[in-house]
Amino acid sequence: MKGEISMTAEESLQKLKDGNDRYLDALTNHGDISPQIRRQTAEHGQHPYAIVIACSDSREIPEAIFSAGIGELFVVRVAGNVLDDHQLGSIEYAAGHLHCPLTVVLGHTHCGAVGAAIAGDGEGYIRSITDEIHKAIGDEKDERKASALNVERNVRMIRDIYAEHPELGRMKTAGGVYDIETGKVEWLD
Repeated sequence: MKGEISMTAEESLQKLKDGNDRYLDALTNHGDISPQIRRQTAEHGQHPYAIVIACSDSREIPEAIFSAGIGELFVVRVAGNVLDDHQLGSIEYAAGHLHCPLTVVLGHTHCGAVGAAIAGDGEGYIRSITDEIHKAIGDEKDERKASALNVERNVRMIRDIYAEHPELGRMKTAGGVYDIETGKVEWLD
């Protein structure tokens, strides 16, 4: 089964939505983290059904949010869920070599990086993050709207960059904003 896509992008997105629904009232992660799945993925490799570009904020844990276990999600985390060559290379690897049919850009409420971009803060290397976010949000001062604008920009970037890429032609891209208080993902597409 190696190299075959086991799910469509639509099925992958529905699986994420269903996982988020289970997460809303969960006290523990419903994903498979058993010794058996560790052995299976060690012996047979990973076959994630979705790529998730997420913020590195410790309150946004994609595997928990989507009730996923070992080997189900290919997660790339960076403050502000911004994109550069490293994140784009990770997407290209997961979509082209692992055959992930779906990439999700997942922002969140109360994001420190988005807040810093709104405030015009950012010194040193942090500025490389806030400058990217500012390109997405412009003069927006509402943090929730700014988070959504940042996600939407990154979704467009991924779609545009890979539009003509022969290996990634089937990959779909979606965006969502995770509410850290309620646990619900608001899908933007």
